[in-house]
Amino acid sequence: MINKMKHLFTRILEELKEHIPFTILASFISVILCFLLIKSNLISSVVSVFYIFHPLHLFFSAIVSTALFYKYRKNIFLSILVGVFISVIIGSISDVFFPYLGSSLFGIPISFHLPAVENPLFILGVSIFGSIIGIAAKKTKFPHFIHVFISVFASLFYIFAYSTNFNLLMLFLILIITTISVIIPCCLGDIILPIFFKEKIKRISHEHEFGGKKLGVSVQ
Repeated sequence: MINKMKHLFTRILEELKEHIPFTILASFISVILCFLLIKSNLISSVVSVFYIFHPLHLFFSAIVSTALFYKYRKNIFLSILVGVFISVIIGSISDVFFPYLGSSLFGIPISFHLPAVENPLFILGVSIFGSIIGIAAKKTKFPHFIHVFISVFASLFYIFAYSTNFNLLMLFLILIITTISVIIPCCLGDIILPIFFKEKIKRISHEHEFGGKKLGVSVQ
C-alpha cells in the first residue's frame, strides 16, 4: 500500500514538472494575446469563442477518458457513461468552476455560467460523440500541447467573457487563476483517474483469477 502511494506521488510530481512550466508560459502568452484581441475589437463575441473552446475541451477529454476505460473494461455502454461523466465534470471544473472561484477570491467581478446546465443537450451531445470516437479510435493520449492549449483558452475566455474592467494587476491574477485551473484538473484527469482505473481493473482481474483457481476453474 505504501509503495503504491509512493508510486502515485512520484507520478504526480513527474507530471506536474511537465505541466507547470509549459502551462505558465502558455497562460502568459494566451492572457496577453486574448487581452490584445479583445481591446483591438478583433473578437466580436468573447462568449461565442468560449463556447467553441469549452466543447472542444470536453470533446477531447471524452475521447481520452472513454478510450482509457474501454482499454481495461470492454463494455461500450459503461465506457461511454464514464467518458461523458469524466469529461463534463473535469471540463466544468477546469473551464468554469476554477476560473469563477479564483476570480471571486481575488475580487474580480464575474458572473457564473455553467454550460452543462444552460445548454445540457449540446454539452452531452459533444461528450457522447467524443466518447464514441474514443471507442472507435482507441486513442488514450493526445499531444500535451493540444490539451494545455485548449484548457488554457477555455478558462481564459470564460473569465474575459463574464468579467469586466481589466487592468495590469487583474491580468497577473488571471494568469495565476488560469494556470491553477489547468494544472489541477489535468493532473486529476491525466494521472489519478487513469491509475485508479488501471489498478481497479487489475484488482478485479486478480480476485477473479484467484477465485477461479480456488474453484478449479481455468480463467483465460
